[in-house]
Amino acid sequence: MSATWVLGASGVAVTEEEGFRVVVRLDRLVNVLGGYGVRLCCCPVPRSAELRGVVLRDTTDGRPEVGDVYLAVGAESVAEAVHAAVSARAVVVLVRGGEELLADAVATGEAEGIAVALADPALSWSQLAGVVYGLVLEGRETESGRGPTDLFALADSLAAATGGAVTIEDRVSRVLAYSGPQQEADAARLETILGRQVPAWVRELFDAAGVPAHLLASDEPLFVPGDPARGLTGRMVVAVRVGRELLGTVWVTCPEPLRGDRRTALTDGARIVALHLLRSRASADLERQVESEWVIRLLEGTADAATVISQLGLPPGPARVVAVRAHVGDERHAAVLLAFEQATTGFGWSRPGRSALSGNSVYTILPGDGVAAARDWLAALEAALPGHVSTSAGISAAAEPADLPAARQEADECLALHEGRSDDAPAYDESWDEILLQRLRTAARVGRASARGPVADLRRHDAEHGTGYVATLRAWLEAQGDLAEAGERLGVHGNTVRNRLRKMAEVTSLDLDDAAKRVAMTIDLAATVSDSYNR
Repeated sequence: MSATWVLGASGVAVTEEEGFRVVVRLDRLVNVLGGYGVRLCCCPVPRSAELRGVVLRDTTDGRPEVGDVYLAVGAESVAEAVHAAVSARAVVVLVRGGEELLADAVATGEAEGIAVALADPALSWSQLAGVVYGLVLEGRETESGRGPTDLFALADSLAAATGGAVTIEDRVSRVLAYSGPQQEADAARLETILGRQVPAWVRELFDAAGVPAHLLASDEPLFVPGDPARGLTGRMVVAVRVGRELLGTVWVTCPEPLRGDRRTALTDGARIVALHLLRSRASADLERQVESEWVIRLLEGTADAATVISQLGLPPGPARVVAVRAHVGDERHAAVLLAFEQATTGFGWSRPGRSALSGNSVYTILPGDGVAAARDWLAALEAALPGHVSTSAGISAAAEPADLPAARQEADECLALHEGRSDDAPAYDESWDEILLQRLRTAARVGRASARGPVADLRRHDAEHGTGYVATLRAWLEAQGDLAEAGERLGVHGNTVRNRLRKMAEVTSLDLDDAAKRVAMTIDLAATVSDSYNR
């Protein structure tokens, strides 16, 4: 069975032949739509059901249509929508409405054996259809270069209709597309396009003009006066929104507010941009799912690791695994989804690694054996995240594809080590000794430390009598029996160490002449004693 592999926008290879295809299941559709205010009311069918077709209700056409997802446009009741969906042999029906329809949706869906999803009335049918069609029908194609291309063409069309230069940005002011040519662009626009993000000084001006508050509250365009002294001409901005969620903005340079047809073109254009962003997000979300599944497959171990590496678009040879967690203040892991989205943003050929989200960690496989490249990648990820987000990370040693499960464990252990300190993310091949001691201390914390023996006896004696025998034993062992060096570590004379050793022998059987017992006591101390010495 042969298949042709195509590199998608996220770098994931997707087949075009019947031998393999990306499967979109009901569970995936529910999860994606949930982000836009769509609620699954009842689900008497398996959430693993595959979705291959979409049916849009058409009251003017009596011809029967069959599809797995039924969009009940214009249905006057939940019952009407469900019965029509059953006739179309659908797996799930989407109905627009508020909480008042919930009881009917549950009762009717359960009775007819079909899943019913209730969409927030703020979400228009055109927006809802954009998500569903993009995910179900275009999933196999992914966004293979079309999304950005379409947005640039749309920016040019909007520029022609409004008479100004157009910039389309996401919700954090990153440039998604812009119109051309740029001969008449002001300094702010040029800096925005070159940096692919609105510069800080421009954002400060917009904040002072109340732009963020307006975008959150209104779908009407807002005129922002220029600041010629700083190279900023006037602009109109309009929100790109889906339901209640702000996806981005459309900006048009203009010396005065747009009116009439030009203003209408801007508002209509924002709605079209929303549909493009929905399709792009649905496609990118599907690619992230496929990429994540393949990366996890590598990290958990697979016999065809070399093949999966190739399917992910990664070069053969050694690679490192980087584990990352992201936090917001005291809220642990609050920004892990943001970190995953950032790690998987961009086209495959512009991203060095491939990532997966597992639990509360992001795992990225970075090709090459250099630790500097891994730290550079981490620095770029941290710089792209909002300033209030903090990260901790761990880097494995270089590993061949078949050894990536072991590399994942190394990355996890380095991550745990980094969470307890504030320096650079540790790499396993540089910090293996600290990792080993960390393993010993972890074993000790779960009750696997020896409760009997010389070290335990000396610890009890120190607790009862205020002596420093445990610290003395550790110093002597680390000094390999050199009394003077042990004394320096403790800040006492070598003779004091000798006297302590003699008294310690009265408390427990040390057998310091036995090499095996010295090794055992060194391990016991490393697992249960802190780095500081107690005198």
